[in-house]
Amino acid sequence: ARREPDPRFDPQDHVRLHAPEPDFHAAAGRLMERPLDRSRPPWEAHVLPAQDGASFAVLFKFHHALADGLRALTLAAALMDPMDLPTPRPRPAGPARGLLPDVRRMPDLVRGALSDAGRALDIGASVARSTLDVRSSPALTCESSGSRRTAGTVIDLDDVHRVRKSVGGTVNDVLIAVVAGALRRWLDERGDGSAGIAPRALIPVSRRRPRTAHPQGNRLSGYLMRLPVGERDPLARLTTVRDAMDRNKDAGPHRGAGAVALLADHVPALGHRLGGPFVGQAARLWFDVLVTSVPLPGFGLKLGGNPLGAVFPLAPLAPGHSLAVAVSTYRGRVHYGLVADGAAVPDLDRLALALSEEVETLLTVCDP
Repeated sequence: ARREPDPRFDPQDHVRLHAPEPDFHAAAGRLMERPLDRSRPPWEAHVLPAQDGASFAVLFKFHHALADGLRALTLAAALMDPMDLPTPRPRPAGPARGLLPDVRRMPDLVRGALSDAGRALDIGASVARSTLDVRSSPALTCESSGSRRTAGTVIDLDDVHRVRKSVGGTVNDVLIAVVAGALRRWLDERGDGSAGIAPRALIPVSRRRPRTAHPQGNRLSGYLMRLPVGERDPLARLTTVRDAMDRNKDAGPHRGAGAVALLADHVPALGHRLGGPFVGQAARLWFDVLVTSVPLPGFGLKLGGNPLGAVFPLAPLAPGHSLAVAVSTYRGRVHYGLVADGAAVPDLDRLALALSEEVETLLTVCDP
């Protein structure tokens, strides 16, 4: 596909002001249901004033063909102003790049091309293995109703650090373990049961390098892991997540079933064209729930002079899935954003509450 400027581009076709809304997430769910107009650049910005007249929210929608989570954040943040931008450090000058490839690198390029087929087969085999011995929950899969529901919760980053310092691991390990514990509470309370449940979570990993982000499109791989939802002990859940993430990091994001996004780089164009639709429609065959982290800048942002107070990332919902989880850290607080099929998950607010409850449980067992 080739990208080119839209000669009829008009910002008013993409930015829309709505009437005051009492509940941002209720409005966001309705707006997320509406497909983007594919005859125009695939993005929208919806301004949602609060009923108090003193605050407002903005919902940004980007088609995943235009931008992955990292790029979507960059596009949205570009519309805002920094409040406390740090002094930039000088960048070292890089080596000059020629117009033609260095002939001395040709043997390496040839070897890399020859290994592409083998790498694609390795990823495909990992995808096949990931479907074996599956023990997920019917609550995480559904026939799409076309409806959407969103919810969010905010937790204190200091609480996450207290848990991390007590038991080890990384902040991300703790945040993933919180999702596992919240799913356990949610499944038990709605009557589905959590015993023996270990859904496969896809943890996207950006392959972009700092300061050299690809200008558009997706540059993602991912880790695939079983969430220890069936484990009763919250500390054991965290240990399981930490060990699984350590193994994934040792293998790297270019191997395993989570690297299925890389097939576009290693499969000839015709094969990708034929197999791509199958992979997209078969998402629930190789993972059960998306749990993604969307990074935010360390400095504060403002829009029209109004400081940004909260950021709820909303991930795309894969075909056949009922739930997607995204998380961002901003100004000392962690924001979980949940997107669900509206018909399959009418109790999404209960899952959002379970996230906060799981953090409290971890704090209690780590620091009674």
